[in-house]
Amino acid sequence: MASLDTMYRRASVRNFTGEKVTSFEAEALLHAAMSAPSAGNQQPWEFYLVWDDEARAALSKASPYALAAAKAPLVVVPCFRQNVRFPECAPLDMAAATQNMLLEATDLGLGAVWMAINPVRDREEKVRATLGLPDDLTPFCLIAVGRPAEDVTPHGAERYDEIRIHTV
Repeated sequence: MASLDTMYRRASVRNFTGEKVTSFEAEALLHAAMSAPSAGNQQPWEFYLVWDDEARAALSKASPYALAAAKAPLVVVPCFRQNVRFPECAPLDMAAATQNMLLEATDLGLGAVWMAINPVRDREEKVRATLGLPDDLTPFCLIAVGRPAEDVTPHGAERYDEIRIHTV
């Protein structure tokens, strides 16, 4: 279960060992993602689990910042449906689901990194073409997941900054 400690330990991991992510771990990530809040409980999400080497390599070319997708044994592609009650809030819902997934990965001893796709249209189109997404789904991001190949220093606890707090 994610806690403040989990938030402080979470770090972006871009290099992975060759060890597989289990189906149990992948399911735990999805349970965490789908427990996120969403506007009007619209739950706009659909998730693609990409295990295939060639597909992950193609996804790594969707953005100059997506190279970790080729190195990870699993890439999760959260997508959102357009035909929801509050479509303008769907990206916010997806951000909450993605954060839940990153925290669960940390709790499971996995490493993960969030690589933005939406709202950059050419990135969206590359992901759409690679996965054959239907027109009513928009890829939100790529999440590379695996076992960390090295220790990564988390910075969460260091980010607290009283100067950014304002009382009215």
